[in-house]
Amino acid sequence: MATLADLQSRRETLTAARSSGVARVSYDGKTVDYRSIAEIDRAIEALDREIATVEGRRIVRQVRVTTAKGL
Repeated sequence: MATLADLQSRRETLTAARSSGVARVSYDGKTVDYRSIAEIDRAIEALDREIATVEGRRIVRQVRVTTAKGL
């Protein structure tokens, strides 16, 4: 299992790559080529889940909307 600092460093690298539009990321002597921004987004989401697990918290991805006509 990776350390929290390692996971956060990987996430920062991916976020920087996504912002710059670069599809190739190098980390710890390893190079990963991504095919699309969506693939980078999925990798960032996976890292977010791992970071949350290491920190002992859950990621909630649910939004509830309540509406009324007001009559």
